[in-house]
Amino acid sequence: MHFLNLIRWKNLVLIALVQCLIKYALLNPFQDSYGVQTTLQPLGFLVLVLATLCIAAAGYIINDIQDVEADKINKPDRVIIDTYISEKLATNLFIVLNVIGVVLGYILSYSVEQTNFFAIFIIVSGLLYIYSTYLKSILLVGNIVISLIVALSIIIVGVFDILPVISDNNRDIQVFFFKLILDYAVFAFMINLLRELIKSIEDVDGDYKIGVQSLPIILGRERANKIVFILSVIPIICIIFYVVNNLFKQLVAVGYFLIFVIAPLIYVTIKLYTAESKKDYHFTSSILKFVMLTGMLSILLYQFILLN
Repeated sequence: MHFLNLIRWKNLVLIALVQCLIKYALLNPFQDSYGVQTTLQPLGFLVLVLATLCIAAAGYIINDIQDVEADKINKPDRVIIDTYISEKLATNLFIVLNVIGVVLGYILSYSVEQTNFFAIFIIVSGLLYIYSTYLKSILLVGNIVISLIVALSIIIVGVFDILPVISDNNRDIQVFFFKLILDYAVFAFMINLLRELIKSIEDVDGDYKIGVQSLPIILGRERANKIVFILSVIPIICIIFYVVNNLFKQLVAVGYFLIFVIAPLIYVTIKLYTAESKKDYHFTSSILKFVMLTGMLSILLYQFILLN
């Protein structure tokens, strides 16, 4: 169980779920009705998911290894490295998972005859290591990089399943569905970035000890809170704009976004305005994780939107 907690198994399940939703709820159902062409068979898609999960799990491990001292302050009851799993074993697990993920990435790239796509896995693996050991200490840079990687875990399904079979005959429809995937990637980027900034306020004491130059450390907790409060309005405006321009005729979809995405985000903004304690920030972070889930589950609605 400690190993599962180390690799953040709940987050990995969410990554796998989102990739499955894109493949089996957004792309495959429209192969006949819209003429969408996909590259990956079930086995190839499984390789993509496993490669993504291995590299993500390795990223969580190296992050925990680097954050031991900070975690002793921020979450002393949840420190795993050197409490339940030795640093040496964790490092070996990090290496093994990275190697497996990169090898699977190469096999996948070769199978779709796009060996240049293999670079994605190398770059992400390297970025996760650099993030944990260096970038995280730089003001906003680490927050943005990790949010981009989260977005990439969504885009990569389109990269491998849609792009290899684009032709002059199907370009419009392939690009249309790839843009839908990009929309969800942008959503994931915004929500994760907001959550990262909130967590930086929550973890300010431990981050200060290890020399992280986070927003609350540079500007102070109160100023950082005001900035994050203002930034929390941006996803709300963007999602409302998206719903009004793309889904306004679909009452079920509009209702879903209002209740399960927009309303919780407005609640987060209100809570941030009055947030003072570590418990407040942890609570808003948890709500954003819920919004990430409900936002991605909205992919299921497209079968009713596009087929009607």
